[in-house]
Order: sequence, then C-alpha cells, then structure tokens
Amino acid sequence: MQRVVITGMGVIAPNGNGYENFVNNSLAGKIGIKKISKFDASETGITVAGEIDDFDPKEYVGKKEARRMDLYSQYAVQTASEAVKMAGINEENTKPEDLGVIFGSGIGGLTTIEQQVIRMHDKGPRRVSPFFIPMAIANMAAGNISIRFNAQNISTSIVTACASGTNSIGEAYRQIREGRAQAMITGGSEATVNETAISGFAALTALSQNTDPDRASLPFDQDRNGFVLGEGSGAMVLESLEHAQKRGAKILGEIVGYGTTSDAYHITSPDPDGKGAARAMQMAIDEAGITPDEIGYINAHGTATHANDSGESKAINQVFGSDSSVRVSSTKGMTGHLLGAAGAIEAVITVAGLMKDKFPMNVGCFNQDPECSINLINQDNQSFSTEYAISNSFGFGGHNAVLAFRKWSEN
Repeated sequence: MQRVVITGMGVIAPNGNGYENFVNNSLAGKIGIKKISKFDASETGITVAGEIDDFDPKEYVGKKEARRMDLYSQYAVQTASEAVKMAGINEENTKPEDLGVIFGSGIGGLTTIEQQVIRMHDKGPRRVSPFFIPMAIANMAAGNISIRFNAQNISTSIVTACASGTNSIGEAYRQIREGRAQAMITGGSEATVNETAISGFAALTALSQNTDPDRASLPFDQDRNGFVLGEGSGAMVLESLEHAQKRGAKILGEIVGYGTTSDAYHITSPDPDGKGAARAMQMAIDEAGITPDEIGYINAHGTATHANDSGESKAINQVFGSDSSVRVSSTKGMTGHLLGAAGAIEAVITVAGLMKDKFPMNVGCFNQDPECSINLINQDNQSFSTEYAISNSFGFGGHNAVLAFRKWSEN
C-alpha cells in the first residue's frame, strides 16, 4: 500500500475566493452568508444564502469555455487549476496515464436545467440549447477537469448528496493507495443558489428562515432551525509519497484513513442514534492505525438542522467518549452548506489547520444545545497542535463519509 500525500489545494467558497483567502477568513471567523441577490427569492420564504459574488470565469476557465459549462463545472475547473498550480503537476513530471480525476457534485448543473426548462416552456423544445445535456450532467466537472489537464487515468464522479466531496477524496485516496494511479485531482463542486434549489429545500422545511446572515446558520445551537444553502468548490491534488518526493513536491499533509457507511434508515433523516456515522469515523481511525484519543480535531458535518447535529454529537460521543477533549467545529456557520462541495472545502480547512496549528471556530453557536455535548472550538481554544484530525460528511440517503488526515511528517 502506498502512502498518499496532499500537494495542492484550491477553494472557492462564500467566505473566500482562493485558497489563501478562504483559509485566512475561515480561521478569522468571517461569515460569507448574505442576502440572496442572484434572483428574487421573496416568494420562497428564504432570504439568505452562501452566494459566490466575486467569481470571474475568464481568469481560470476562459470566456469561451465558460459558455459551454454550467457554473458548477466552472467552479470545479477554477479550484482544480489552483490546486494543480500549487502542486506543480504537469506532463513533464507526471505521465497522463498516471493522473486521474474523481470529482463529485450533489446535484450537478441545476442552474442550466432551470434555465433550459424555462426556455423550453416559454419558447418551445426546438429552442433548447445543444449544450444543455453536456452542461447539466453531474459528471462534467470531472470530465472538464480531465480534458483541461490531460488526465488519462480514471475520470469519474461521485454523487452521494452532501457526502459527495468527501467520498470523492476518499475514493481518489484509494486509487493511489492501492497502486492504480500515482496522482489524482479530486474534490467537489456545487452551484445551486437558484430558485429551483431554494424552493425545493424550503419545501422540505430544511432551510433556515432567519433573515439575519449572522444568525441564520447555527450549528449545534439550541435555536438552530435549518441549514443555509451555499455554493462553491474545493479541490485537492493527491499523490503517492514516492511520486511526490521524486519530483520534489512540497507536501502539505497526508491522508491516512477513510471510512464510509450507510445508515440504511431514511431518505433525508440521519439515524438518530448516529450508529452509521460512528462506524464511518471508527473505520477511518482504524485504517489510520491510531486510537481515537490521538485525534485532536474533528471538522463536523454540523449542518444546523436539529436531526443532524444531535445525531452527529451522539456519534462523536460513541467513538471518542462523552468526556473526550477532542475539539470540534462546523464551518457551516460561515459558509452555509455547500452540499456536494461541503466535504471538499472542509477537507481543505482541516489540512490547513494541521499545517498552521490553528483550527476554525464553530461560528454561529450562541447557546450550545445540551443534546450536543461536544467540545466546540471558540476564539480562546482554536490555536493548538495535533498530529491527526478527521472530517465528517453525511448525506441524504444515509451516506456517511469520513477522512482522517495527518500533519505531514516523513516518519
């Protein structure tokens, strides 16, 4: 089995465009949730979202290419480009057949679907764009990244709702660990701040109706009342340790474990006892060859829904013990919930935290729910050093995915 290291990372998130901006803002507790401006949301009953409002596709994607990509693919290409540039991967140091792509999305090109269905309704079926299907399908983030970087190993897409980004990174890790690839571009992307998605999630009563952006996303708070929809993308370049060292790459961190399970319980609600989530955490820890007390930080899924936060807290207590000192935070109080991209940006901030000995605060928890008996990070305890951290993602359909990361060390 090969060791799998991280050599590049890229992010576009509601609270920061680009890796440096995202990490610095997240560690400072900056909230990127704001009043919805992309469409008139007045009839949906929802007023805020984690919008991306500083994105220009010309810089990374290209003006011509962007016209043939849904926004979620554009976000994916930008973050993959940033990660590849950081890693220094190119055809001179990496064979195309050794480089693969696994890039997920929870929904895919929903903006394109919405636009083209409206056009068909208003103007007839012959006015539908010939690019409708290749823009809308959920594999095209992976497809466009593969084409952009001539990645000729596996190119595939994982769709496991809100676990898509984490499952994608986990499966890319397995490709390298088991010797089927030497380098992978991986992550997740989502662009669903549109009327269709907001209306659909609102109909599920899953979204917060709070009008104050600073008090809308409240992970683990006793007054939490639903998640805030976000958008964006996170990307990583993973390599085998041997490949990275051979080309002299700067190593940012290491993936040492991956656990994935199914609740097999309900289409939208998690198992209230957290059994499946707990098993996924334990699997990742076991694969890392460590014990729970060696984990210093957990990036929680922490959506700010009642069911998720209470179930995840129970799962953490099952694995770590109810009196554990492991520190926990959800970053969704700053970004909202990026669905299929959530796990990808959260993996990035977890690795950055290990590098910087500083981890993001659990923004949005003003009065911690007694049902969520976990050790949340605040401004006073966010700076500390630990060798290991995990990142949790749980999706509609019962999908659970957990990654275990290690601070980089050659030993």
